[in-house]
Amino acid sequence: MLTIMRTDLRQLWQSPDFWAPMLALAVIFFVLAPLALLWAITHAENITIVQKVAATLDVLPKRAQAHVQGSTPGARTSYALAVYLFAPLAVVVPMTISTAVGANTLVGEREKGTGEFLAHSPATEREIYLGKLLASFLPGYLTTVVGFGIYSLVVDTVVGPKVGGWFFPTGDWWVLMFWVVPPFLAITLSVVLRLSARVRSAAAAQQASGLVTLPLIILSYAQSSGALFGVSNSGWVLGAVAWALAILGLWRGTAAMTRERLLGVDIG
Repeated sequence: MLTIMRTDLRQLWQSPDFWAPMLALAVIFFVLAPLALLWAITHAENITIVQKVAATLDVLPKRAQAHVQGSTPGARTSYALAVYLFAPLAVVVPMTISTAVGANTLVGEREKGTGEFLAHSPATEREIYLGKLLASFLPGYLTTVVGFGIYSLVVDTVVGPKVGGWFFPTGDWWVLMFWVVPPFLAITLSVVLRLSARVRSAAAAQQASGLVTLPLIILSYAQSSGALFGVSNSGWVLGAVAWALAILGLWRGTAAMTRERLLGVDIG
């Protein structure tokens, strides 16, 4: 299993044309976009759009308003955007990266003509599946953890001085990153790997995986909205359900890994 994982990760590292766009995506979502937006809002108190966005916070319930820090419209708007609006990006980025890797991991073996070597290797079908799973999971999640650290510095540097000091990550973000995101990734990959084993092209696997990622992204928005409205245990509950579904999906996913499919003789 570890040998398969290391081999796939080594091949990924040796393909900068594949991982460079994914790295650029993470930089845009975790660094450039938040930095530009938060900097513009915190340093432009009189812009009409900032005033309007800040005014929308006043229509929230008192319980929700209590969670938004800041004494000026720009500060309160920046805090709300940093803590709640960008939270689903922690799900979008790893899903995008891991889905791209996972969609190619099995069907790519057939396309490259290496599926026969893997099918006749001494590794069991379960070991092949778990090795491919880890090789797909690690790039997305590690990129997200690093991006999360950089995003925290951006938020605390730009927004922190406006709301009384460094405040990020909040408790909800810790829950999101280490309790919600991993099972979300596992659910997605359990489906993507099954699709990759069945379809004839990586493009088909990526297109079909969108049916899974979109509902999970919507759920991540629901979790951040629940946190805004004071439902403090929404992340814990969502994560617990996601872990149960991930375990079920991964257990059933091992059945999709057969040597015949690696050879391309049992697709459909």
